[in-house]
Amino acid sequence: RRSFLGWAWSMLNPLSNMLIYWFVFGVVFGATAPKGDPSGLQVYALYLLAGILPWGFFSLVTNLGMGSLLSNAGLVRKVYFARETLVFAQVIFSFVQFSIEMSLLCVALIIAGSPILPWIPVAFFMMVLLAVYASGFALALAASAVYFRDLRYLWTIIIQVMFFATPIIYPPDRLDGRLSRPLELIFTWNPMAVFVQAFRHLLYSGTSPEWGHLGYLTVVSVLTLIAGWFIFVGLSRRIAEEL
Repeated sequence: RRSFLGWAWSMLNPLSNMLIYWFVFGVVFGATAPKGDPSGLQVYALYLLAGILPWGFFSLVTNLGMGSLLSNAGLVRKVYFARETLVFAQVIFSFVQFSIEMSLLCVALIIAGSPILPWIPVAFFMMVLLAVYASGFALALAASAVYFRDLRYLWTIIIQVMFFATPIIYPPDRLDGRLSRPLELIFTWNPMAVFVQAFRHLLYSGTSPEWGHLGYLTVVSVLTLIAGWFIFVGLSRRIAEEL
């Protein structure tokens, strides 16, 4: 109610970020996007969006999930229910927003000439996988934030470091030969880096992701959700008292 733009607001944050990074890195520093194969695209703005939107979803889920128990403290104290539903409600809300954003990106990519139509089902599967991965973090953060109230400030710093450690505003080959072997492995197999590359393969380049990477993301996402669930259950026994 009383919102002039409604759901259109969901696109303003990623679009504003894209414009800022496009101007700073694309215009000021002259960064260019790699050429999509076989799409032939070489549009830095679309290349950025294909990475910014998945990252924005992960960031939104973890931040909203982390505050889900604290923002509903009165309800948690007074009524006994499955408290993880508060976390998953934020995941579902964020996923709907993410779906709208990705749909608009797909339209823009199709207009630009990317042959993405055969890969849309795989892209949707990747979106679900990313939601599973982010849910594990959200569960762990939601329960931990009840006991450690400064976690939201710490997480803000961590998420900023993770953003620049993930090849979103630069292509991954930009780091070739600049890092030690252990650091290179960490950067390469950072799950969010693999997610971003998979989405760019599917949408920007219009080709299949590396299937080994898809298997890796499936295993990592499921294990992250299980770990987050156990952390949430382990810490949830005294949540009502702590709130």
